[in-house]
Amino acid sequence: MSVVMKTAATDIEAMLGKEAQSLLGHVCKGIPKESLHLPGPDFVDRVVAASDRKPPVLRSLQALFNHGRLAGTGYLSILPVDQGVEHSGGASFAPNPMFFDPENIVKLAIEGGCNAVASTLGVLGAVARKYAHKIPFILKINHNEFLSYPNSYDQILFASVKQAFEMGACAVGATVYYGSEESKRQIQEITKAFEYAHELGMATILWAYLRNAAFKQQDKDYHLAADLTGQANHLAVTIQADIVKQKMAETNGGYNVLKFGKTHAKVYSELTSDHPIDLVRYQVANCYMGRAGLINSGGESKGEGDLAQAVRTAVINKRAGGMGLISGRKAFQKPFKEGIALLNAIQDVYLCKDVTVA
Repeated sequence: MSVVMKTAATDIEAMLGKEAQSLLGHVCKGIPKESLHLPGPDFVDRVVAASDRKPPVLRSLQALFNHGRLAGTGYLSILPVDQGVEHSGGASFAPNPMFFDPENIVKLAIEGGCNAVASTLGVLGAVARKYAHKIPFILKINHNEFLSYPNSYDQILFASVKQAFEMGACAVGATVYYGSEESKRQIQEITKAFEYAHELGMATILWAYLRNAAFKQQDKDYHLAADLTGQANHLAVTIQADIVKQKMAETNGGYNVLKFGKTHAKVYSELTSDHPIDLVRYQVANCYMGRAGLINSGGESKGEGDLAQAVRTAVINKRAGGMGLISGRKAFQKPFKEGIALLNAIQDVYLCKDVTVA
């Protein structure tokens, strides 16, 4: 092991603190790693090429895997900045006003060594001629917006697949709020959009989120339950998402507590445990055992502890068999150099050979 890798492993262990032994030494037994299609340099050839995806889609996926500090590893580090639509520009960019300018968003992704940048039609369109050939673009085509009063939760189309193609994007991204009243319409819209994206040679990424007031109980938020998010992942791959973005599971048993839908006792007694890596392993399993890569969200910025939390999330995702992290607010709501350092720390987890699949 090189000195560089020793240093990286030591730093990762230090940031995990008292959880280091539990997270770095855990072995998944319910769903063993041997049953998974794991990320790797040959992922497109080994896994995706067996599917019905056209050669241009394979080329677009390979472009994502071949860029940034993680190029050639099969892992992804993506900068997503679309929060200006839902959270508002002020809420998103007041902590660091330079990011009101879309060019600085793309610069952060480039200088932070990311595989790609994901954002809105407005952001990417404003700088496409200058940057679409320098870093892979992921155009997010739908959003929730909170300027309408009273606020409501509904993903509506802000952009078209054709616009993504014409600006040179490698992939389109979209969100479906599974469990919401509007989910059936969203599923139908995004199924058609993903079909068209594949026709044009672009890859597809689904933010497979849950949204229903009943999912949040007094004691726990079952929007983060492994069984419910796992099913959202399964539905995402069903509509041919090539990559699934999912919030990291923090609990389980949503079906049982909410007393709806269908599940099986073995989900809880054999396939999962309370260990965070086992919970995310179940999310990966629902991505067709990893045939669609699972990238977890980086989560909101909470200040001083962001770096350690980002590293923890990356360790859990990688050890569970995930494909990477998509971290936005933790990076762009900080001074530029600190944002780069945080993105690099996440990438170091995936580059560190001592952090293995559990």
